[in-house]
Amino acid sequence: MALILSDATFKEQVLESDVPVLVDFYADWCGPCKMIAPIVEELGKKFEGKAKVGKLDVDSNGVTAQQYRVMSIPTLLIFKDGKVVDTIVGAVPKQHLEAKLNAVL
Repeated sequence: MALILSDATFKEQVLESDVPVLVDFYADWCGPCKMIAPIVEELGKKFEGKAKVGKLDVDSNGVTAQQYRVMSIPTLLIFKDGKVVDTIVGAVPKQHLEAKLNAVL
């Protein structure tokens, strides 16, 4: 299951995580974001214990979205040791996201 992230929890949940973290920057009104939402949830379950998967609503958490220069959504960032190691922009197939996550494990 995907974590619900916010500006307030981002540092603790993502930057200080001891496992890689996939963060889905999304908005409720975004069609492509809705398309990949079930995939993000699925990956959260599949990678439980090995990696974290979280979602951050850019409309409610603009500080973090701006800090990471999220210009279009969905944008998915993979963090490892507090740093962005991969960026995926747009709705992509589950296999693509899974391969990206596996690559940083």
